[in-house]
Amino acid sequence: MGMQFAMLLMAAGLGAAEPGTKRSDPLAGARVEVYKTIGEVELKMYIFLPADHKPTDRRGAVVFFFGGGFRRGAPAQFAQHCRYLASRGMVAMTADYRVYDRHQVKVVQCAADGKSAIRWVRGHAKRLGIDPDRIAAGGGSAGGCLAAITGTLDAFDAPDEDKSVSSRPNAMLLFNPRVDFRPESAGARRDDPEVAARLERLGTDPERLSPHCHVKPGMAPTIIFHGAADKTVPFAEIERFDQVMRQAKNRCELVAYEGKGHGFFNYGRDGGKSFVDTLRRTDRFLASLGYLTGPPTIDTYK
Repeated sequence: MGMQFAMLLMAAGLGAAEPGTKRSDPLAGARVEVYKTIGEVELKMYIFLPADHKPTDRRGAVVFFFGGGFRRGAPAQFAQHCRYLASRGMVAMTADYRVYDRHQVKVVQCAADGKSAIRWVRGHAKRLGIDPDRIAAGGGSAGGCLAAITGTLDAFDAPDEDKSVSSRPNAMLLFNPRVDFRPESAGARRDDPEVAARLERLGTDPERLSPHCHVKPGMAPTIIFHGAADKTVPFAEIERFDQVMRQAKNRCELVAYEGKGHGFFNYGRDGGKSFVDTLRRTDRFLASLGYLTGPPTIDTYK
């Protein structure tokens, strides 16, 4: 049981701390604000600010969404990604959103929360010292799907929000994301009982929620990190998404990691090699868009 628990922590990006460091609370030091309230549920944004940040700044920003199959997970998964990008000068955030185990919601409600998070950041950009035209959405697995949903879907905005403030990010950073819920794309049948149960959890038709089905010209520049040996989200699914993005003349960079499975990028995995490599590439991608300046510093990051 101890080993299983450790593996679960690792999958959530909460691996053991590096020697000589204390990370009992990965979110320690983050500024915490509530970005959305539904009944008694308060959804929080954990905000990591650059050391020299001022409210009058117009910084590039990123919002990360955690993985966990839309069932579970926690914002701490991307705490170390946020810390690093804040050290490079961005306002880096990791958002909570409703999931089934805690809130008994369907995926459509998760989608609404993701869109609310991006809209909240843009709506509060001036107060937060953020450039409203340089907001990236990132995430892993289900969180990567959620980031892709915010960048591709027009539907599922919360009905009581100001639609004049866009819920679309200006860039997408996707770590082994799900991008296609259609059973046929994976060779499955909708009348299979197990498949039907999974589809019921979506809360709508799979086509309506699949980023793959909503790609068109003008999508935000995107980088995708995916393990070629991923058994949770097959690499072929991501290759098809990359292809339709390119066919629509969108910038999309797919970085394949041979032999790597699902969640390979998380902090604490693989001796930190994939965490460092994916962040180095993320840094360069963001710099190419004007979110950061100078070379990556991940190799000396503590």
